[in-house]
Amino acid sequence: MTRFAAPALLAAAIGSVAVLAQAPARVPDVHYAPTRHAIADAMLQLAGVGPTDVVYDLGSGDGRIPIIAAQKYGARGVGIEIDPSLVARARQNASDAGVSDRVRFILGDLFTADLTDATVVTLYLSPNILKRIEPGLRALTPGTRIVSHDFPFASWTPDRRQIVDEAEILLWVVPPH
Repeated sequence: MTRFAAPALLAAAIGSVAVLAQAPARVPDVHYAPTRHAIADAMLQLAGVGPTDVVYDLGSGDGRIPIIAAQKYGARGVGIEIDPSLVARARQNASDAGVSDRVRFILGDLFTADLTDATVVTLYLSPNILKRIEPGLRALTPGTRIVSHDFPFASWTPDRRQIVDEAEILLWVVPPH
């Protein structure tokens, strides 16, 4: 180990411990329930994710969707997660998967996150939460694809639906404004 690597590793370790020690900024609106790998992959397939995409996962948990997007489809990924311990786990999972250069995880609130760079947004959120974020998603750049696991928007008809492992996956494409 070089004399420069040790301080960098120490700083990274201290940063990870600091993130783990933090409590969420507020009580999360959604209980963490990981999306099964087959469903996460099917969501990315339904959205037609490719190397030019930036996939945002709202409530990203352990980071599996952005990680799969980077590993399998060559996309860049961004996870938004309010729980510091899950952000730390996602960052470690990305490192373990060798995609830390293609994904990032933001400790933040999905209600206030800046999604302007997103070409794909993935969701596994309750209908109540979807109702609250629908206006912001509809305002994204036309052509942005939004994929939800199990839950539809109450007032926005999906462009496509697919059943995978008894779960419904729904796709919307933001229309021209």
